[in-house]
Order: sequence, then C-alpha cells, then structure tokens
Amino acid sequence: MLNISENNKIKQSFTDFKTIYTIENKTHYKILNKIIIGVSIFSFCLLFLPWTQNISGSGAVTTLKPNQRPQSIQSVISGRIEKWYVQEGDFVQKGDTILYISEIKEDYMDPNLVENTKNQVEAKKQATQSYASKVGSLDDQLRAIEAEKRLKLEQAQNKIKQARLKIKSDSIDLIAVNTQLKIANTQYNRALQLNKEGLKPLTDLEEKRLKLQDVEAKIINQENKLLSSKNEYINSKVEINRIMAEYSEKAAKSESDQFTARSSQYDAAAQVNKLENQYVNYSIRNKMYYIRAAQSGYINRALQSGIGETIKEGTAIATIMPAEYDIAVETFVNPVDLPLINKGEKVRIWFDGWPTIVFSGWPDVSYGTFGGEIVAIENFISDNGKYRVLIAPDKNEAKWPKQLSIGSGAQTLALLDTVPIWFEIWRTLNGFPPNYYKKDTKPSKEKK
Repeated sequence: MLNISENNKIKQSFTDFKTIYTIENKTHYKILNKIIIGVSIFSFCLLFLPWTQNISGSGAVTTLKPNQRPQSIQSVISGRIEKWYVQEGDFVQKGDTILYISEIKEDYMDPNLVENTKNQVEAKKQATQSYASKVGSLDDQLRAIEAEKRLKLEQAQNKIKQARLKIKSDSIDLIAVNTQLKIANTQYNRALQLNKEGLKPLTDLEEKRLKLQDVEAKIINQENKLLSSKNEYINSKVEINRIMAEYSEKAAKSESDQFTARSSQYDAAAQVNKLENQYVNYSIRNKMYYIRAAQSGYINRALQSGIGETIKEGTAIATIMPAEYDIAVETFVNPVDLPLINKGEKVRIWFDGWPTIVFSGWPDVSYGTFGGEIVAIENFISDNGKYRVLIAPDKNEAKWPKQLSIGSGAQTLALLDTVPIWFEIWRTLNGFPPNYYKKDTKPSKEKK
C-alpha cells in the first residue's frame, strides 16, 4: 500500500544543508548575487533600447563615370615597338605620344605609299577628265551629224520637188506634142484629100507628111523625158531613205562610242573614289604609328616591354589612370537584401586604412564613417553571387578623403528602420528580413 499521506512527509528547508548555509553566510557570495541580479536587470533594460537595422556590404573605391576609370591604351594596328616616350608613373596630357611602332605588314611597307597613292589618284582623275572630254566631243559629233542629216534631207526634198515639177512640165509638153500630132495628122489628111482632088501639089503633101513624122518623133522623145523625170522622182525618194539609213548608222556609231566613253568615265570615277579611300586610309594609318593618350592621366603600368617586340591590333600596351575623376564606392549585397535597397537612400561608409569605430546598430555613435548615397543598382547578379551597388558621396555631409586610391577596400552600411534590440534579436534568430523603411506620406486634399 502506497504511503501518500501528508502526515508522513518530512518537512525540511535548504538551510538545513550545511553547504547552503555556508554559502549564504559568506559576504562575497552575497555581492556576486547582487551583481548577477544587476546585470540581469541591465540586460533586460538593454533589450528595449533602439537599434537601427542595416544591410552590410563590402566593396572597393571606384569612379562614378565609366570614362574616369583605369583603362588600357591599345594599338589599332599591328606593328613592332620602336621607341617608348614615357615610363610608368609619368603624367601625360591628352594627345601626348606614348610610343612609336613601325609597320610589319608587307602591303604597307613602302615608305612612299601615301605619295604613290596620291599620284594614282591624280592620274585617274585626269583619265576621268579625258573620258569626259571624249564624251563631249562625241556629243558635238552627234550634233554635227544631225545638222548634216537635216541639210541632206532638205536637199533631197528639194530634188523631189524638182523631179515632181519636171514630171509636171514634161507631162504638159507631152500633151502639147499630142496636140501638135493631131494638128499635123489633120493637116496631112486634108493635104492628101486636096492632092487627090488636084488642088494641092505633091510637094505640099510631102511637106505635111514630114511634119507629121517629125511630130510623132517628138512624142516619143517627150515620153522618154517624162519617164526620165519619173525615174528621177523615184531616185529622189530612194535617196531620202539612203540618207536616213546612212546618218542613222553614223549617229548610232557615235552614240555607241559615247556610251563606251561614259562607261569608262564612270569606271575611272569609281577607281578614283577607291584610290581616294585608300589614300585616306593610308594617311590615317601613318598617324596610327604614334600611339597617343586618349585623355590626361598617369601611366600605371606598361603591359608590353622591350624594343622590337611585335604586337597585334587591339593589344593592350599600357594602363592609364585619368587625372580627373568623381570618386564613388561599389559594394556588393546579398540577393535577399536587394529588395530593401533603392536609389537615393543614405549609406554609411568606412574605408580601409582610416581609423574607425563602428556600431552597426547605432550609426550616430560610430566614428570615422562617411556619408554616401545610392546612385545605381545592378539588375543582374555578379560572378560572386551578389548584386553590385554604386554609391556616390553625400553632398550634405563631410567630403570623402582626397587621399583615397582607386581600388582600395570599403565597407558599407545601408540604414533601414529603427527597432528595439529584442525585436532585432528575435528577427535574426527566426531569419526574417529587415523591415522596410517607409516614410509617412499623407495625400494632400485637392481644393475645388
């Protein structure tokens, strides 16, 4: 049977134990208890202090604009290094000569290449002018052929008119001769009748017969003349066709020669343009033998060394740091913190080599930090798995040190909302993201 009665329990306190009694009676243990209680109370009160949430990042000093960052000086053409005009650490102005290279391609080794090309251009220009003169001469020849053709046609037309008038005249003469034949025939018949009656002598009859035969001969002669006139008329028409064909052939030949001359002229003009292009290219290439600085700055490092070393086009020869630049900081943040960052937000920065005391949750208590403002956020993740953020100096705060060098390290803190410490501990233990910092914006009422 279980012994569960209250009367059977032994009543005993901690003070009955000798060890507990010894601890309670010693003074230094009492002080320790008070310290523990005080620290506990202080730690509990500390949990209610304000804490500024932030996003930390690490990066390096850079420039705000791409054209102000260190860049390489490249050779546009391939060549062989002949002479250096600068050394590492020298300051160069824009346009100063860095080095001189010589030609290594056999197509450009002629020392008089530019001058010879210019002479070729002049010769082709003269050939173009000659062809143009030939075209003009053939054009004059065509006009002369057309003028001569018109005169020949007018002459042939006049011959046609003359032949037509001659046909008309011969026709009239033929009619007159026919009339004379009728008269002579009538007179002959009358003389024959009178001779039969004895009224006319035989001599008169013979005279009339001779006259009749003479008129008949005239008719044959006149008919021959009429036929000759008609033949001349036909020949005049044939002559017009011959003239048209002859001068059309001459004009066609002249036009063919003119088209050939124009084709040669256009071909020469195209060759002139090609040679002029080569001449300009050769002139520009000669200037590329002297590699010059694209902007003022300091020669950091010579990437190619020695005399006689050959380089290809696009090869980096040296690096230059621009003399004037706007300093900035590029930092990298985790992808989980990217939605919390916006352009224009304030950032605290401290640089490597500068004395700093940083309290991430209490930026006002920190020492040696500088103010910055986010000006650009990269939308594509970098090779290190983070997003790149560009920060410019805050104009409303102290200027950044002038002694900063491009490429030196920097640490950043993007300030967010202010919360109690206990909330920040709770958020960190649970892995929650920081709070968004939102400003109170009250919409203004529109007035009617």
